[in-house]
Order: sequence, then C-alpha cells, then structure tokens
Amino acid sequence: MDPLVVSQVLSWVVILALTVTVLALTRQIGVLHERVAPLGALTTRTAVEVGDLAPEFDVSDLAGRKLHLGGRQADGRSQLLLFVSPVCPMCKKLLPVARSFAQSERQNVKIVLMGDGDRPSHEAMVKEHRLEAMPMVLAPIVGITLGIGKLPHAVLIDAAGVIRAKGIVNSREHLESLLVAQETGHASIQDYLLGAERPQRPNGAAAAPHHHDTGRMSA
Repeated sequence: MDPLVVSQVLSWVVILALTVTVLALTRQIGVLHERVAPLGALTTRTAVEVGDLAPEFDVSDLAGRKLHLGGRQADGRSQLLLFVSPVCPMCKKLLPVARSFAQSERQNVKIVLMGDGDRPSHEAMVKEHRLEAMPMVLAPIVGITLGIGKLPHAVLIDAAGVIRAKGIVNSREHLESLLVAQETGHASIQDYLLGAERPQRPNGAAAAPHHHDTGRMSA
C-alpha cells in the first residue's frame, strides 16, 4: 500500500480518536458544573456574628461626608462595609468589581469602603480606581470592634442595623452571595447548603455546622 495513503488513514484515525476524547471531556465538564455547589464568601469567626446588632459609629469619609454606620437606616437600604487596603493585591482586583456592584445594587445596598492606614495612599487608591462616588472611611476602630481578619472582608448590615452576612470576598459572586445569604436568612451560602444536606438527628435537630477560622489580617 502506498505510504501516503497509510499516513492519511492513520491521521484520520488519530483525529477521530481526539474528537471522541474531546466530546467525552466536554460531557464530563458539564456534569461537574452541575454537581459543584455555588461558592459564596468565606465566612470566618469575628467579634460580632451574623444575627447580632451591629455596633454603631459616626464617621466621616475622605470627602468629608458624615456617615452613620450601623443602626436603623432612614433610606431603607442595607450597608455593605467592604474592608480594603492599598497594599492588598486582591483588594485592588476587587475594587473595580465593587464599583460596578455598587452601581447595579444602589437601590438596595450602600457600599462603604473601610480602610486603616495613611490618608494619601487611600486617596491615591480612590483616584486610581475611580471610586469617588463611594464613601471611603479611615476608621481603624470599626475593624477592631468587628474583629475583621484577612482582607478583603465584607460585612452586610441590614436597614434595621442587624448583621446579616459577612466573610472574605474576592469576586462579584462573593459579593452577590452576601445578598443571597440575607435573602435566604442563612449566614452564608455554605450554611444554606449544609442546612439542606445535613442529616437530621433523631430529635429533629440538625448537626451544628463547623466553621473554620482563617486567621488574622496582615494588611
């Protein structure tokens, strides 16, 4: 048989084998997407937990605007305190996402950026990421009181002043998961899934979820 014909036949056999392999992998990826649970903000233990009344603070942002954190909000919106730092690489990646999120959710949630450090570096961060429309507050006492750990970290306080969700965030999906947690009444997406999947004890009480402490902040 002509060697050219043989090589062509072998090439088609290889191509068909690769096609079958790709189709099988595509199907398997689809199955994995269906099985993988949604990933929400990573909940950590802090000084104030979900369901507690948030401590109240009277503060001013970098533009001199007065803000009241916690407590009942006259406009009926929740407050999302987003703790960030100019020296936190993940925070810099999240800030453009937070700006877009604040715009799309402005009717229900007000995002307040919280910082701890020198004013010039935070002003530069606000200018670099075009965050002038969002309040940027330098108030270390807020983070200390709430026991904030690793950054970026978010705390969602509803219009009545109750902490509804919190956790480490690094994507839009994480920010959205905090709102979902508030709507469902669960502390986090993980708690919702655990509640749905946790086997019931004979007396009807579910086993308590296990939380992991990720450590303290080193911003």
